[in-house]
Amino acid sequence: MQAQFIGSHPAADFLNTAFEPHGEHVEIIGDGKSLLEWLLAAGVLDAEQSARLSRKLGAKGMDAAAVEVRKLREWARAWLNRWRTAPGRDYSAEITSLNKLLASLNVRHEVTRTKEGLERAERFDIDSVDDLLAVLASQIADLLTQEDPSLLKSCAGDGCTLWFLDRTKAHRRMFCSAAGCGNRAKVAAFRERQRES
Repeated sequence: MQAQFIGSHPAADFLNTAFEPHGEHVEIIGDGKSLLEWLLAAGVLDAEQSARLSRKLGAKGMDAAAVEVRKLREWARAWLNRWRTAPGRDYSAEITSLNKLLASLNVRHEVTRTKEGLERAERFDIDSVDDLLAVLASQIADLLTQEDPSLLKSCAGDGCTLWFLDRTKAHRRMFCSAAGCGNRAKVAAFRERQRES
């Protein structure tokens, strides 16, 4: 199954690398190769960074990296689930763990030319598993520090476990996708009304 980039935030898309449509577990980053594919698709790495990391770690090292990334994802999922339902709690232990990951963050700033003109961009130096975990941790930190916890939601679709950040104006988004789960909910509601008539 394809990676789902419907989260409206990189951290939500990271959580969506494992989901359970109708109870069937889907793992997007099952090994090192699929981890690299997801990192490229998500824009976490560019092709040059991906090739360099793959050469440096090798296949076994990338598989081990996938294990560590999945551990980080599940730790983040548990914390973010608590954070969105109880944002005022004391998360000192989680913050300490996140800060330890962020300590490995190697970032440099570059100016690049785009069609619109000059643009300042951040470029992460990713040469190890710790560097990779730090970049993913920075996305989690961005979510925690820049977003409203009540806007991080799970899809209300029957059997869907995907997450998203509700960036709609009225904050009434209920489904991961209007075309997918939203449409299925409308069809189900229509059929229920037809049965009642």
